[in-house]
Amino acid sequence: MNYIQQAYKGQYKWYYWLITILLVFFGWQILGAIPLVAVAFAHADGLEAFMAAGADNFMTLGINKNLFLFLMLFTFVVGLVFLLISIKFIHKRSITSLVTSRKKIDWKRFFTGFLTWGALAIAFSFIGIYLEPEVYTFNFNAKPFFILVAISVLILPLQTSLEELLFRGYFMQGIGIIAKNRWLPLLITSISFGLLHGANPEVQKLGSVMMVFYIGTGFFYGISTLMDEGTELALGLHAANNMFAAFLITTDWMVFQTDALYIDTSEPAVSFEMFFPVFILYPLLLFFFSKKYKWTNWKDKLTGKIEKPVNLEENYRILEDIGTK
Repeated sequence: MNYIQQAYKGQYKWYYWLITILLVFFGWQILGAIPLVAVAFAHADGLEAFMAAGADNFMTLGINKNLFLFLMLFTFVVGLVFLLISIKFIHKRSITSLVTSRKKIDWKRFFTGFLTWGALAIAFSFIGIYLEPEVYTFNFNAKPFFILVAISVLILPLQTSLEELLFRGYFMQGIGIIAKNRWLPLLITSISFGLLHGANPEVQKLGSVMMVFYIGTGFFYGISTLMDEGTELALGLHAANNMFAAFLITTDWMVFQTDALYIDTSEPAVSFEMFFPVFILYPLLLFFFSKKYKWTNWKDKLTGKIEKPVNLEENYRILEDIGTK
């Protein structure tokens, strides 16, 4: 069975999907946000100041950056827990089937994605610092920095896991078995992933052109998932991206405002640097992964039909025989 067909292993009627989406939204946006809202209210000078700050500007209330980051990420953790519980007890299928089409989650693939993007992020960050040292301020402060690193290592991968397993996992599989093809879930999930980031401060600062980066990134993760028949690569790539973005370089106008190692003080502007990952790095990485994992039949894997397996039990036995390559 291919990756999208994993949805057939459990309950897949439309109302199961609706219940799960509502539960994940409740856990992520409401229940998980209670600690953040409580801390923000405690820091506000009365209800009027709290309401004036708004959920997107709670940092203006003077909340410690690491505490704010932790509480913000905690909302994603709760959403992830609700998603995994729903897969197990509402859809009645394994969590592995949400992650991959393989018998077991291939952690080597995860770390390949993580280390590949991590190495690129570190390299390009320090190249930028070397080329324009005047716009970077060294910001190392041991205690907050190492707390930030701990939060980034322990909690940030859970945040990115919710986004990946929700978009490249749950929605990709759900839309795929409804549309009976691969191209529509790739298109919808990639655009939706970009729109999810539309409220980020960098989008407000630079304009809608930033959506090229976010939607392009969604396509990169989506193509990796469909070609590799699992989300392991995308999980690793996304975790590395957010993790190193959190503690290497920060600005006062991006979504991650942290006690990072360096502060970028340059005035934000639309430049080729913004599009470099989408049009250069992502295609090169897809080529690299295609050679490493011997991806073939691109047209069928990205646009082909999705059919309900005739005999699921037989497919289970075939999948077990294949194992993890």
